[in-house]
Amino acid sequence: MDKTRLAGKNCLITGAARGMGAAVAEHYAAQGANVCVADLNIEGCEEVAQRINARDGGKAISVKLNVTDRDQMKAAVQATVEAFGSLNVMVNNAGINKPLMFLDITEENWHQIMDVNALGCLIGMQEAAKQMIEQGKEHGPYKILNVGSILSRQAFDDVVPYSCSKHAVLAMINGGAKALVDHNITVNGYGPGVVRTELWEQLDKDLVSIGKFDKQGQSMDELAAKMILMKRYSYPEDVVGTASFLASSESDYMTGQLLMIDGGMILQ
Repeated sequence: MDKTRLAGKNCLITGAARGMGAAVAEHYAAQGANVCVADLNIEGCEEVAQRINARDGGKAISVKLNVTDRDQMKAAVQATVEAFGSLNVMVNNAGINKPLMFLDITEENWHQIMDVNALGCLIGMQEAAKQMIEQGKEHGPYKILNVGSILSRQAFDDVVPYSCSKHAVLAMINGGAKALVDHNITVNGYGPGVVRTELWEQLDKDLVSIGKFDKQGQSMDELAAKMILMKRYSYPEDVVGTASFLASSESDYMTGQLLMIDGGMILQ
């Protein structure tokens, strides 16, 4: 691992108390970045930050954040700047899911998922971009990364609101790239597939409860066997390399792109 790949990069990562967000935060720090670990779960944030600060490499702070609250997002951006001097990389990773079959989707289910996954992403992009613009384009290029999904490019009937929210993330990558390019800000994203995290383990239980599968673990196993070319689901460690590449200078000539990390599940 190149421990200087992200040296000098000051990063804010949402939804970073566990799962992919925590893995990305720790990987960034191991490559020299300073990281603001932000999540509603402040205890989890503090644990991630403590692990980072106990090792060689970057530094970390923890911030409690509800991504749907603009004032809290502004405060998280400001905390990053106060701790590290600037904001160079924003990773909009926070997301939730609650599967329901199509005819059972409720307004509450729709709004909860769309608010966190889509509106939260928009607010994060906006507040990060405002800070980056204030810092001056000569200090860029700055990086805004949005976490999409295999469901940014297709939809399943048991997670339609989630699919819509991740299609929205792709639209914001495309639209944000066009809106921010003159400020020396690139906007890209990565789209994981079936990743074994706490989020998917809960999703797996929920899919059993709505009758989509008969037993726990079946969803991941069947998707791996039937839909993933590499015949296995992934882990956060499969995702962090692409997330690091997109935060680094190696991706400076990329914008408006969503890179799929799905083992060959979506071929487009």
